[in-house]
Amino acid sequence: MSLEIEQKTLPEDHPSLANTYNNIGLAYNYMGDYSKAVEFYKKTIKIKEKALSPNDPDLALSYNNIGQVYNNMGDYSKALEFYEKAHKIYEKALPQNHPDLALSYNSIGQVYNNMGDYSKALEFYEKTHKIFEKALPPNHPDLATSYNNIGHV
Repeated sequence: MSLEIEQKTLPEDHPSLANTYNNIGLAYNYMGDYSKAVEFYKKTIKIKEKALSPNDPDLALSYNNIGQVYNNMGDYSKALEFYEKAHKIYEKALPQNHPDLALSYNSIGQVYNNMGDYSKALEFYEKTHKIFEKALPPNHPDLATSYNNIGHV
C-alpha cells in the first residue's frame, strides 16, 4: 500500500522510495526469498547511487545488505563484490576504530569462511577483533562473538 502511494506521488528516483524498497528487500531476505530481496535492494542502490555521495555510509549499508543476500544464496563472489564496495566506503567515511568498520571486516571474513578459505577468513576476523578490543567494553557480546569466530576458523 505504502509503495503504491509513493510510486504514484513521487518521482521514481526519490530517496523515500529507496527506503521503502530497502525495507521490502529486508522482508524478502528474512523470508528467504532471495531473488526478490536482490530485486528490491538493486532498486534501492540505483536510487542511492544517484542521490548520495559515493562515500556516504548509507550507500555502504545498501551494498552490505545486498552482499548479505548473495552470501545467503551461496553466491560468494557477488557477496564479496558488494561487501568490498561497502568496506571501501566505510574506510573513507568512518574512523579507523568504528564498530561498523569492524562489522564490515567480519562480513568479508564470513564469506571467506563459507568459501573454505580459512586463512583469509582469519585475517579478516582478526581485523574485526582488533577494532572491537579498542572500541567496545571488555564484556560486550560482539567481542565474545569475535573470539568465537577466530576460535572456529
